[in-house]
Amino acid sequence: MARISSAEITEWMAFAALEPFGSEANYIGHAITASTVANVNRGKGRRALKVDEFMPKFEKKAAQSVDEMMQVAQMLTIGLGGKDLRKENNG
Repeated sequence: MARISSAEITEWMAFAALEPFGSEANYIGHAITASTVANVNRGKGRRALKVDEFMPKFEKKAAQSVDEMMQVAQMLTIGLGGKDLRKENNG
């Protein structure tokens, strides 16, 4: 964390919001498997189940403003021993 700026953390947070990675993204594979098993074993005449019906539903978080994201990134950077490089570049 000492080598990453708060701006870079903010970029990673924004990227994760668009393209999830890590443990949350792993659920899609399990959902595909579960829907396949369920659909192979569904009764005749029953509708096919969709993959998204097997995805866990986590509580939705309110969208953050850019200022809120920057504040979180700054707190994470400082809290994890990093350095806010913006202060060096902006006087």
